[in-house]
Amino acid sequence: QVQLVESGGRLVQAGGSLRLSCAASGRTFSNYAMGWFRQAPGKERECVAATTRSGGSTYYADSVKGRFTISRDNAKNTVYLQMNSLKPEDTAVYYCAARPRPGLQPRSTEYPYWGQGTQVTVSS
Repeated sequence: QVQLVESGGRLVQAGGSLRLSCAASGRTFSNYAMGWFRQAPGKERECVAATTRSGGSTYYADSVKGRFTISRDNAKNTVYLQMNSLKPEDTAVYYCAARPRPGLQPRSTEYPYWGQGTQVTVSS
């Protein structure tokens, strides 16, 4: 299986930017489609972005389109989430997840491997 470790979360002011990283180990990273999810207190976990094994196709939730960008570097076994124009409603724990299948997938139940999460807090 693959192990995932997120980093990059912190407190940032509204309008600011952050880049989250998720480092993978254990298996061939390019065999996994990847997703970024977030969960705010009292809310369900939602997919904010996903990408295919090659990184050639991406999915974004409507709430982050035009502000967030998912990318991956298979040579570095890392997937990124660039977050710009952050809003207080982006505050959540952000998780990366991996699935050993092709294609884009926004459903959390389709991902068997998860990181521990990184906290993003956006102040107004």
